Amino acid sequence: MPAVSLTALGLLYLPLLAVAAVSLNASRYSVRWGGFSFRWYARLASNDLVLEAARNTLVLALVSTLLATLLGTALALGLRRFPWPRWFSGLLDSFVYIPVVTPDIVFAVGMLLVFETARTVFGGLRLGLATMIVAHVTFQISFVALVVASRLATIGRTVEEAARDLYASSWYTLRHVTLPLLVPGIVAAGLLAFTLSIDDFVISFFTSGPTSVTLPIYIYGSLRRGITPEVHALSTVIFLVTVLLVVLLQLVVRGPKEE
Repeated sequence: MPAVSLTALGLLYLPLLAVAAVSLNASRYSVRWGGFSFRWYARLASNDLVLEAARNTLVLALVSTLLATLLGTALALGLRRFPWPRWFSGLLDSFVYIPVVTPDIVFAVGMLLVFETARTVFGGLRLGLATMIVAHVTFQISFVALVVASRLATIGRTVEEAARDLYASSWYTLRHVTLPLLVPGIVAAGLLAFTLSIDDFVISFFTSGPTSVTLPIYIYGSLRRGITPEVHALSTVIFLVTVLLVVLLQLVVRGPKEE
């Protein structure tokens, strides 16, 4: 079993390590090793197109994550703390899960149809950063709601019921009891939503405009023109940022160790 596990990890991470190694190769051609160098990272940092794509990616991820975290947290509270009938609660849970299991290509085409319909009816709508934010928030909400709902299930209702027994109002209980206990779940959900937004290509590609290119879209365009060492360097940077976010997510979810 250890051999199988190591083989599976190798299949997962060896291609990523190969990309990182090529990005540190001084030679322009990956088949020949020309020495260790940060040359391609320096060229990447001075590339205006990459910097613009990085700015769009960060703006898209930050704004969509903030909105999705707020809406997803409210949705989780409504699902888990409102006395819905059991059959209706199950139906609502199904609606929350659907965006999670729906293929990205189907979701992207659906969002594009929505925007095209809105442009036909209301006029003036153009694909760009605003439409990308709306599309990202739409699929991020479900992930946030599921993470926060799991935190609510872990907390239970005992502490909130104790606050009610002490004559605390609903608003006071929410601010001083429920939300402080939910902070780890909310932060974890936000980091997950941020990671999904940074890595997303399909939904961004279908809902983007000519002035709203993100890093995944830039990499795709670069691959069509031919792979360059700068693309390897950019892919490595995105991978490292994703790894950092995943580590932070794990630390937040686990919380401090109990003594």
